[in-house]
Amino acid sequence: MKTNSLGRTGIEVSQICLGTMTWGTQNAEAEAHAQMDYAVDNGVNFFDTAEMYPVTPLSAETYGRTEEFVGSWFERRKKRDDIVLATKIAGPGRPWVRDGKPITPQAIRNALDASLKRLKTDYIDLYQIHWPNRGHFHFRNSWTYSPYGQDRYQSHVDIAETLDTLDRLVKAGKIRAIGLSNETAWGTMRYLNRAEQHDRTRISTVQNEYSLLYRHHDLDMAELAYYEDVGLLAFSPLATGLLTGKYLGGKVPAGSRASIQPELGGRRKPQQEPAVEAYLAVAEKHGLDPAQMALAFVLSRPFVTAAIIGATSMEQLKTNIAAHELTLSDAVLEDIAKVHRQFPMPI
Repeated sequence: MKTNSLGRTGIEVSQICLGTMTWGTQNAEAEAHAQMDYAVDNGVNFFDTAEMYPVTPLSAETYGRTEEFVGSWFERRKKRDDIVLATKIAGPGRPWVRDGKPITPQAIRNALDASLKRLKTDYIDLYQIHWPNRGHFHFRNSWTYSPYGQDRYQSHVDIAETLDTLDRLVKAGKIRAIGLSNETAWGTMRYLNRAEQHDRTRISTVQNEYSLLYRHHDLDMAELAYYEDVGLLAFSPLATGLLTGKYLGGKVPAGSRASIQPELGGRRKPQQEPAVEAYLAVAEKHGLDPAQMALAFVLSRPFVTAAIIGATSMEQLKTNIAAHELTLSDAVLEDIAKVHRQFPMPI
């Protein structure tokens, strides 16, 4: 398993990161533990979770349950120091998470302490801002997004206060590295500039969506990653399962995410099917498993630190982790490029 550094921290993480967002709804605690066991046995040293997980579906009743499952695994397996653990503080908008209020310095301190308790640890390796206080174009908001009308002064204050608070928590030993999620090039650069100007902890990673169907990161964020050493933690690299082909023709397999969230967060629309069919044809042409081809493509991108995989079955997990062994040929990459040119943004 290849490893990459979290930014300039020197912390080495496996290029496959184990995602956890189904644990506590679609997956029971024993299944979550089995996934962690298998992942570690196969070279994965990087887990990603969040205070608001699980998300299939989100609810006040299950809030924090995924972190509890990870914490019980640490307690039983005694492997905390073998794992690079990432978690996140939720942004505003969920009424059962701090009454849906924006992130503040006190909210960060409270959320971190609660996560540490659930995770049964006294430090987090990578602590991330799940989404910013201000509006952004992630979560399918790109079709209606506009920064105009947002409070420019407050957006600057939020970033300054957030970074200053995280920096103090790093110095206190509760956090080793910090990252962003669902963030933009402007927002990331504001954090980086403040860190440089005021001697604060640097942002190491940005966790944004990236897949064959959603490649926004190829542009400004790729340039930022290159010049600033801020790698991408690619979430939804299989586009919530669309790239496996299991949802083609309106199919909804029993127990799948679409059986719980029919639109898959706005991704399951008619316009994505021709693109999925085209990528499946590329995989078939070259004798590849479509899920492994999609994951191997993500891992081939120079700005990717890790691809975050998620699975509800051990069969899926084994397929996804094995993708790290696949190197795509130039012929495959050329065919992928042709499909991307034809379907540049189908979700």
